[in-house]
Amino acid sequence: MTPTAKILLLGSGELGREFVISAKRLGCHVVACDSYAGAPAMQVADEAEVFSMLDGDALRAAIEKHRPDHVVPEIEAIRTEVLAELEAKGVHVVPSARAAQLTMNRDAIRDLAASELGLATSTFEYATSRDELAAAATRIGFPLVVKPVMSSSGKGQSTVKDAAGIEAAWDYAAAGMRGDRLRVIAEAFVDFDYEITLLTVRHKDGVAFCPPIGHRQERGDYRESWQPAAMSAAALRSAQEMAAKVVDALGGHGIFGVEFFVKGDAVIFSELSPRPHDTGMVTLISQDLSEFDLHARAILGLPIPAVALRGASASAVLLADRDAEDFAITGLAEALTPPDADTTVDVRIFGKPVTRPYRRMGVALARVDGGTTDDARAAAVAAAGKLTVEYSG
Repeated sequence: MTPTAKILLLGSGELGREFVISAKRLGCHVVACDSYAGAPAMQVADEAEVFSMLDGDALRAAIEKHRPDHVVPEIEAIRTEVLAELEAKGVHVVPSARAAQLTMNRDAIRDLAASELGLATSTFEYATSRDELAAAATRIGFPLVVKPVMSSSGKGQSTVKDAAGIEAAWDYAAAGMRGDRLRVIAEAFVDFDYEITLLTVRHKDGVAFCPPIGHRQERGDYRESWQPAAMSAAALRSAQEMAAKVVDALGGHGIFGVEFFVKGDAVIFSELSPRPHDTGMVTLISQDLSEFDLHARAILGLPIPAVALRGASASAVLLADRDAEDFAITGLAEALTPPDADTTVDVRIFGKPVTRPYRRMGVALARVDGGTTDDARAAAVAAAGKLTVEYSG
């Protein structure tokens, strides 16, 4: 059978794994790439390539070798100038090389949102040294959120309460930085009621939205998410208008995870990822088409129907707590046993070959028919609590 399309996936983590499954269901041939062998998406893809996405020569060689119909980034740390070079020669980058370049760096996407599009954001400055960070803190004030301009999953992010914490925040951001630019963004802490991810699909027929997703973070990384997040009609309308504005400015087709802080009816733009979002794992149980299904359809130019929400749903992650190569995840039967007839529970084990502290190893999913998101959150947390990473030795 001739595949509907060949996809080169750049980054092969748990989000990439679910995307590969969705793409394969639509008949695609997928080549999964990552810096280590046996990455989650490689386990379900047709082919695999192992190299650093920051190695421009290796990236160019992989694209020229496989000649894919679509190059789909799943991570931020990519030599995006190579993508731009090859896009100019006819390679299709999802959603576009420009989008990958801008969103790879928090400074570029923040500048686009605040300066060019006029979206509401927190007060922010950039710094390339401890001294510059200290000076920015003096102007912005405390508490101050500090994070590398390029990182993911909360790496390098911290909240500084006073001047005494500047040095530690700089060192932590530098250690969590991806890529080769030592630069941080310092932004005023936003006094928000809650934060959401608005999954926004830009496709051949326009822009569509999934119901808003609420989430809870620790150490700058997601721990729980739930859908739908309760918000006023005015706040939702504002978030949708801002999301549509920024994804139209970026162009291309695919799903975008657009993050906002919300206080009352006021909505403040935070960040954007031009790919499936980790908080959107809840859509594996909450929607008839998950964020991964929607991403695949949009990339392939297929119709995007109205998303049907199945019911109040939630996700809760399973974390490792140490470095290990010999381990097992136990408690699956207990986790998959629903507490009652109205609750549906599911689990995804990511298949990562090694553990490290705070690394996500799996996620528990729950949906409660006729219930609330609080009910679903409780069920997801309970299910995740029954899973255990057991270490040998």
